[in-house]
Amino acid sequence: MDLLGSLDVADLASAFSRLPLFPLFDLGYFVVSLLYLRYEKGAVELSRSSPVASWACAMLYCFGSYILADLLLGGAPLDCFSNNGSILLATAVWYLTFFCPLNLFYKCVSFLPVKLVFVAMKEVVRGRKIAAGVHHAHHAYHHGWAVMVIIGFVKGSGVALMSNFEQLLRGVWKPETNELLHMTFPSKASLYGALLFTLQQTHWLPVSKVTLLFSFTLFMMVCKVFMTATHSHGSPFALVEGPLCSVLFGSAPPAAHEDPHQHHYEPSHHHPQHEPPAKSREELNEGTRKRKAKKAE
Repeated sequence: MDLLGSLDVADLASAFSRLPLFPLFDLGYFVVSLLYLRYEKGAVELSRSSPVASWACAMLYCFGSYILADLLLGGAPLDCFSNNGSILLATAVWYLTFFCPLNLFYKCVSFLPVKLVFVAMKEVVRGRKIAAGVHHAHHAYHHGWAVMVIIGFVKGSGVALMSNFEQLLRGVWKPETNELLHMTFPSKASLYGALLFTLQQTHWLPVSKVTLLFSFTLFMMVCKVFMTATHSHGSPFALVEGPLCSVLFGSAPPAAHEDPHQHHYEPSHHHPQHEPPAKSREELNEGTRKRKAKKAE
């Protein structure tokens, strides 16, 4: 039975590794990425005032990891734009997200049960990109462990790493939001995943690549779906990071940074988190007295 179970898992992992990403999983990746862009303050207004800038921001959200990885490896940063099918799909999702009549597309994909499906699909793409980044770096720098980890990390979280540049396209400058200063869960997971795939690629981790890819992707899917469904800010790595930081660096790890794309709502939703603080009774009374005095005058 154990042998049969292990064979079933191996077969499942092998079949999973052969799943094509385009168009279904890429669609999920683009939908979630552009939902996050729409959640950014001023993104909707930018799409009306400057559609070209909005489209450029959307392409960075969809292909930023490829662009940054190509730049680091000395390749052409526009290579990813040679795939016409991916560009057309991303552009179609961008147009529907921002310009669909009555916001029907946005309302459908932001409906939580539907959104959770797309979130899971995005993590499938993330895991595949990390593994491909490490594999690509291994061919270019056969003994460069650091290069493999860096490229895998960039492939998994390149969009977040390029967020400051994307903000500039929207006319915003927030250097304090640098992803390396405040790493979110997906970035941390991409870093740890890149390290695991590097160890596997260099034969220091005795596990097959398809099994590692399947296990890591499953972990990411479960974590991100749970965090999105429960609006959780906690990181699954906190239990490990706490003791390690205390031993290695003599301090507690920094507080978990909220994913800027995790819990944004449109202003029209009137979420209490975004409403201005209510005025105190004294302030209201004072305002009433001033209005009455003004009328008397």
